[in-house]
Amino acid sequence: MAEQTERRDCAAPIGVFDSGVGGLTVAREIMRNLPNERIVYFGDTARVPYGSKSRETILRYSRQIIRFLRTEQVKAIVIACNTASALALDEVEKELDIPIIGVIKSGAHVAAASTVNKKVGVIGTESTIHSGMYDQLIRAEDPKITVYGKACPLFVPLVEEGWLKDPVTETVARRYLQELLDEGIDSLILGCTHYPLLRSLIGEIAGPDVRLVNPAYETARELERLLAKHGILNTQAKPPGNEPYKFYVSDAADKFKRFANSILPYDIETTQKINIEEY
Repeated sequence: MAEQTERRDCAAPIGVFDSGVGGLTVAREIMRNLPNERIVYFGDTARVPYGSKSRETILRYSRQIIRFLRTEQVKAIVIACNTASALALDEVEKELDIPIIGVIKSGAHVAAASTVNKKVGVIGTESTIHSGMYDQLIRAEDPKITVYGKACPLFVPLVEEGWLKDPVTETVARRYLQELLDEGIDSLILGCTHYPLLRSLIGEIAGPDVRLVNPAYETARELERLLAKHGILNTQAKPPGNEPYKFYVSDAADKFKRFANSILPYDIETTQKINIEEY
C-alpha cells in the first residue's frame, strides 16, 4: 500500500500560481527542466497587479488560491510571484502539509554567488522592493554585498498588454534601469516573474557586463531538488493522451490563453475561469 501511495503522490501535479501571466515564465522552466511533471496553473488575472497591494490582501489572495489548488490534489506548490513570495510565503508555509516554495530565495542565492564587484541590482514591484527580502537574503550570504533595489511598477501592465518590444516599453525600461547602472552593478535580479519576458530588452540596455539572474529558472531547479528530497519527484514519463497541464484564471480566459500560447513550449487548448472568491 505504501508503494502505491508513493507512486500516486509522485504522479500528482504541481500547483503554480501568480497574479497573472508572469508566472508562466516559471511554468515554462518547469516544463523544460522537469518534463515528467504535471502542472496546475492559476493566474489571478481579475486582481492583477499584486505589487501595490498590502500584505494582508496578498495573504488573503494566496490562501484562497492555495485552497483552490488543494482541490486539484497537488503534491507541491510554487508561488510564482515575487510579491506573494515576499509577503505571504512564510505564513502560508506554516499552514501546509505539502512542500511550498517561492521565487525569491533561489534568485538571491545565485546573485550572491555570481557578483564579482559586490554590487547587485534588483528590479521588482513596489511591494517586493519595499519588503527588503532580496536585500536580507543576499546580505545573509555575503554582508559585503550592496543591494540596490528599484521598483518598476509599469513593467507588469506593459507585459500583460503584450508590449514586449514596444518603443514605449524601451523608454520606460531605460529610465528605470539607468539609476542601477549608474551604481555600477554587475548582477541584476529580474525580481518579478513578468520580467523575464522583457529579458532581451533589459539585457540590451544593461549591456554584456551585467549578468541577468532569472529566478524563474533557478526556482525550477530548486523545485527539482525539493521534490527529490520529499521522495515525490516523478521519474516516469507522462502517459500519452493525458492532459499534462491545466490552466485556470479569475478573469479574461481567452486573453490569457492567447498570451500563454505565445510563450509556452506547449499549446494550451482550454483555460477555465473560476470564481476564486469562493475559496
